Parts: sequence; C-alpha cells; structure tokens
Amino acid sequence: MPEEARWYVVHTYSGYENKVASNLEKTVENRQLQDLIQEIRVPTELVTEIKDNKRKEVERKIFPGYVLIKMVLTDESWYVVRNIRGCTGFVGPSSKPIPLTDEEIAKLGVEKKEIEVSYGVGDSVNIIDGPLEGFVGTVEEVDAEKNRVRVMVSMFGRETPVELELDQAESVL
Repeated sequence: MPEEARWYVVHTYSGYENKVASNLEKTVENRQLQDLIQEIRVPTELVTEIKDNKRKEVERKIFPGYVLIKMVLTDESWYVVRNIRGCTGFVGPSSKPIPLTDEEIAKLGVEKKEIEVSYGVGDSVNIIDGPLEGFVGTVEEVDAEKNRVRVMVSMFGRETPVELELDQAESVL
C-alpha cells in the first residue's frame, strides 16, 4: 500500500504551465500511474479587465511558472514528472521535492475542506474568533462554497452586518 499522496510544486518554463499539465496527464494515463500521480493543477483566478471601456473576464495564472501536483513520491513518479518537456524540476533544496504543509494548502485553497455548521439563517451565534470575539449576532446568510457567513451584530445600538468564516461562529445553545 503506497503512502499518502501529498501536494508538490513543480517549476516550469513560463507560459508552459498548461502544456506541462496536459503532457503529464497523458503520461500518467498511458503508464497507468493514477495511483501515484493523482491530481495536477495550474492555479488560476478570474480577473475583470477593463480595456477600451469594455469589461472582460480573464483567467489569470496565480503562480506563473508553477504547477501543483498531488502525488505519492517514489523514484518512478519523480522521474516521470521531472522528465516532462517544459518542466525544470521540483521546488525544494537541490531539486529534492518538499511537500506543501497543510497550512500552505489551506491558504492556497487547493483543497476544499467541508465545514459542518450547526446553525442556519435566523439562528443566534456566538463569535468565537477575530476582532469581534465575544459578540452575539443573528445569521443572515450562509455561503458554504465560499466558507463565509454574514451575521448581524448589534454595536453601539445599531445592527451591523459582519462577514466571517464559517468556523468563526458557533451556535448559541
């Protein structure tokens, strides 16, 4: 049984990220290495550009020149990735691959962790983290996909909407 797959960062020639990813996917499929190399991602974000007074949605690479790969590191998987055309090597000291930490994975948003919440719209919640820790409010909206909750908090006699992460609030018993 192979060890657990981890996320690694591979350096590529700039502009070759998608080509490296597609070539690697083909190689993995041809050699039946799906158990070793499980996922290949080129992190992108949608950006709105305004040119000549026209708005346009453009997909931009977050890390130009890098590809993220979830794989079990063995001599075979290392060799396959390292020898893809356009790949210059793994990120790490002397090309020794270093896996991303759980904190780095969470910050990059590479893997989505499902958070179960015990509250819904209209429920009272306690804010347990952040600058408003200790305040109590009413849930207005829950957006599980974006990991956000909007809570109405009474401050200085006024109702104020506050955006929090799902795990920053807990149900008042």
